Amino acid sequence: MNYQETTNWMFNQLPMYQLQGASAYKEDLTNIKLLAEHLGNPERQLKCIHVAGTNGKGSTSHMLASVLQEAGYKVGLYTSPHLKDFRERIRINGIEISEDFVCAFIAKHKSFFESNDMSFFEMSVGLAFDYFASEKTDIAIIEVGLGGRLDATNIITPLVSVITNIDLDHTQFLGNTPAAIAGEKAGIIKPNVPVVIGEYTSETQPVFLAKAKEKNAPIYFASDLIQDVFPSDLIGDYQFHNKKTVQQTIAVLNNQNEFKVTVENLKNGLLNVSKNTGLQGRWQQLGENPKIICDTAHNKHGLAVVMNQIQKESFDTLHIVLGVVNDKDLDSILPLFPKKAQYYFCRPDSSRGLSTEILQNEAKKYDLQGEKYDTVAAAFSKAKQNASQNDFIYVGGSTFVVAELPLN
Repeated sequence: MNYQETTNWMFNQLPMYQLQGASAYKEDLTNIKLLAEHLGNPERQLKCIHVAGTNGKGSTSHMLASVLQEAGYKVGLYTSPHLKDFRERIRINGIEISEDFVCAFIAKHKSFFESNDMSFFEMSVGLAFDYFASEKTDIAIIEVGLGGRLDATNIITPLVSVITNIDLDHTQFLGNTPAAIAGEKAGIIKPNVPVVIGEYTSETQPVFLAKAKEKNAPIYFASDLIQDVFPSDLIGDYQFHNKKTVQQTIAVLNNQNEFKVTVENLKNGLLNVSKNTGLQGRWQQLGENPKIICDTAHNKHGLAVVMNQIQKESFDTLHIVLGVVNDKDLDSILPLFPKKAQYYFCRPDSSRGLSTEILQNEAKKYDLQGEKYDTVAAAFSKAKQNASQNDFIYVGGSTFVVAELPLN
């Protein structure tokens, strides 16, 4: 199979949360352990940082990778989901895994995947570990896909564990209280491995403290410990906490005396995240006059910060291109959106995309008015057509929506 055929097989034949939702979520780590053993346990050859959290784990992972690259290390980066191409998920020093490596890996192990009912995510994690081990990375940043305790990435023993924050998302899998979700995320805390907590609340802090005590893991609360926050090319307001988390994580890593990252490396890494890692879709500007911003925020916590940041902008009219997936709790996110805006409701090109009719009708309950469009492209085109030079266009609501934009 060529690359397109290979990725089509991965997407279409096996369950993947990003496309299918609940059917892709596994209840234990049996499969990924079986796959790791089949591959010769490449994860045991890796030095890692493990990153979990409801929001910010992607930005935090990319920031950490950028900083370590500035320090001269060969840095693997595994993240999800991707925007345009599957290979965005697996990079070394910002360079995507080759199509040939993906094709060869799948071809070599395809019968094993099929006979053992491997999920898309399990295959992807196995591929990343195998690739990083074969390329002999100095360190790999591994982002959790969903949750933590039962996530396929949770077979590694990292140098540092990181939990960015907790909010109500994916409650069908992780629980419907912050404490329950914190318990799932805290499942990445390993015996004697330090853990950095980005943000906490009165509900989640006791959960983290209890798990850290149980595992004899030193625990650091970045929001309390880091006073001076360095600037970054990732300019969304929500990056404030992510930068604190990164700075504290690097401090912990330095204390282990295995890696040396200078203050200059840290500053330069934070300033060059997009260039060093290829990260896109985080408060990314796509145009000016009118100013056009896209963002992948898609739950209550993330969207609240983004909506607040929009209100700080200066504009005549606000245009919002909005699409979501069908498992989104609209009653938790739609009240966050400003009533004084012109909406362009669209359905992302995914089997999980919510119909524009439902989205438009639900939005009307919160006095959010606008027209519906068959595609993201049509909605975006109409917004640009309607907007004047002094207007502001925001595009978001889902990673899938941002993925359909011309980002480069």
